[in-house]
Amino acid sequence: MPKNEKAWTIFEALRESHEKQRAFSEKLIKTSGDSEERRELFELLKNELFAHAVAEDRFLYIPLMMTDAGLNITRHALSEHHEMDELLEQLTQTEFSNSGWLAIAKKLSHVVHHHLEEEEHHFFQQAGKILPEKQKKELAQKYHAEYIKYLNKEKDSLV
Repeated sequence: MPKNEKAWTIFEALRESHEKQRAFSEKLIKTSGDSEERRELFELLKNELFAHAVAEDRFLYIPLMMTDAGLNITRHALSEHHEMDELLEQLTQTEFSNSGWLAIAKKLSHVVHHHLEEEEHHFFQQAGKILPEKQKKELAQKYHAEYIKYLNKEKDSLV
């Protein structure tokens, strides 16, 4: 969290995790075979996606879904979260040395990048018009606390 975290909005808090997701997924698809690097990067990405999705669902999507204007914009984003969950499950169930593992990882990386791009360039602008400024700051604090809480939790509930 930045030094001036009181001025932080939910969108700035989410972007911090987005950068980690981009970096982990880009590095992951450059790995090969059943290597320690692949295992570590997959775990880092899986943890990051899990903590981010739980906190984002609770402290951005649900508050937005309580408004008529926010209902439609959240449905698409939630479907993309579900798609990422399914790909993570496939990767978890596939041997790291399997030739198809990298293909699934590349698809996941593509979905992650697409989702983040869409969120940052369309969804955040729409959500920003719906949420009052005070709520954006309150949601940032709640999101960050939930994100930290789930960052190192057992991931079996996700996949």
